[in-house]
Amino acid sequence: MSLPAPRTIPRAAPPAVLPPVDLSRPRHRHRHRHRAGRGAWPIAAFLLGYPVWWALGFGGLSIVVLAVPMTVVLWRRRPIRAPKGFGLWALLLAGYLISALMLAETPDGTYGELAAGRVLGYLMRLAVYVSLLIMVLYLGNLTHDELPQRTLVRWLGVLFLTAVAGGLLGVLAPGFAFTSPLEMALPSWIGGNPFVNNLIHPTAAQMQHVLGHAAPRPEAPFEWANAWGTDISVLVIWFVVGWWTYGGPYRRVAAVLALAAAAVPVVYSLNRGLWIGLGISAAYLLIRGARPLLAGAVAAVAAAAFLLSPLSAIVGQRLDNPQSNGIRAFTIAATARVAASSPVIGYGNTRNAYGSHRTVTTGRSAWCVECGHPPLGSDGQLWLLLISQGFAGALLYVAFFAGAVRRYWADRTPIGKAGTLVMILVLLYMVVYDGLVSALTLYLISFALLWRNAARTSDLGEAR
Repeated sequence: MSLPAPRTIPRAAPPAVLPPVDLSRPRHRHRHRHRAGRGAWPIAAFLLGYPVWWALGFGGLSIVVLAVPMTVVLWRRRPIRAPKGFGLWALLLAGYLISALMLAETPDGTYGELAAGRVLGYLMRLAVYVSLLIMVLYLGNLTHDELPQRTLVRWLGVLFLTAVAGGLLGVLAPGFAFTSPLEMALPSWIGGNPFVNNLIHPTAAQMQHVLGHAAPRPEAPFEWANAWGTDISVLVIWFVVGWWTYGGPYRRVAAVLALAAAAVPVVYSLNRGLWIGLGISAAYLLIRGARPLLAGAVAAVAAAAFLLSPLSAIVGQRLDNPQSNGIRAFTIAATARVAASSPVIGYGNTRNAYGSHRTVTTGRSAWCVECGHPPLGSDGQLWLLLISQGFAGALLYVAFFAGAVRRYWADRTPIGKAGTLVMILVLLYMVVYDGLVSALTLYLISFALLWRNAARTSDLGEAR
């Protein structure tokens, strides 16, 4: 009697490794237009309506106003999910709350008593930090049907065009300025504060003596000239992705014209940090770009056109007149020295130091107009964090953005590579530029784009 042959159980196939998903490309033909849903209107109001906010006097502070409807949207769709690494930002915010305990302190080498201006500056920064936390959670919890990735990127591209227009205004009409409705509504003790006035008083350009004589530096529609430089270097990345990488023939022609127009205010901004940032972006494109030969050819043509134009002479003058180096060296050294006396929680806000890089007197006066200096912590976001939140706060900030670079480096979609580049630029700019207000908003919108990309990839992987 023969026994039945044993049954063989087929082995399960190994799990497939999913390639990166390009979330900007439509999955279905009927979704090609990528229209945003009603829940996305607060971020549309911020990015598309920025010129209106600027004219009203809110500018970057409009994110604080729009955080209210964003909070309502989040509340209605609980539970709320958060990105990996976002606990670091929550700790940074918690540390800033604790640092308020030191607002009344006057560390050695500084002067000034606790006054309304110091408290007002602290409260404004706190409002911005909280609003940005809400904004990131809001963007990450919108579905991709409500706010497609490509739509958000193109809205950033529209803000780039706004910044180019503002830069050209600063070059052609540097004296353009007006009193905003918000400025008229605020009492003088608030609107007259230098920090607040920079935020609420619309101006086309700042007049500075960086070339040895008065020269305009474009700033519209942002807070100041350095903010314009930071913001346009971030926005141009998203403009290229939205209008060139994912653009049709007409958008690409418009992109070339817009980039050519942007070159004029970029050079007249006299902003060395911006120029370095653009150089790093170009190098990044050559290294990680899908078509390095094409990128190299475009860079070579652009460089040749620049060198043959009058703009190259302006760059040469700026590099030969490093007027701000001495000021920066003094304030950075003084900031680090003061921060060392409260390394864990800092002092809550900036401080004024005795002397400057030219003199030991306390500041500008009628008989010493060269004695003035910026407040400690005003030469870059890193230095602001050192004096306001100590070395612990600075470490949390660096860890948050460096962690984003590490976490999203493997995302090789255009949005993934662009967002990672922005995270790298954050780590560069923190030593030379203040992040508040508009720049930090753009940094965290870029972070949210990376998070949304990774979350959608994970969702699609589970669906498969």
